[in-house]
Amino acid sequence: MAESFFATLECELLARRKKFKDLKEAKRAVFEYIEGWYNPHRRHSSIDYCSPINYEKKYWRSIQELKQ
Repeated sequence: MAESFFATLECELLARRKKFKDLKEAKRAVFEYIEGWYNPHRRHSSIDYCSPINYEKKYWRSIQELKQ
């Protein structure tokens, strides 16, 4: 799964943006990609085609239902 993530990161972010001014700009771009797109919106086949955030919400709802 980690290899898939880094391949996606490289393809979707780094290949489109060849250069960064400095390390700080590169770190910010990676953070924005992960927190602004990858986690909240991008669907993943390994988690039933949900975004990580929606999958986690679904998980916690199921835990709450089990407690009731």
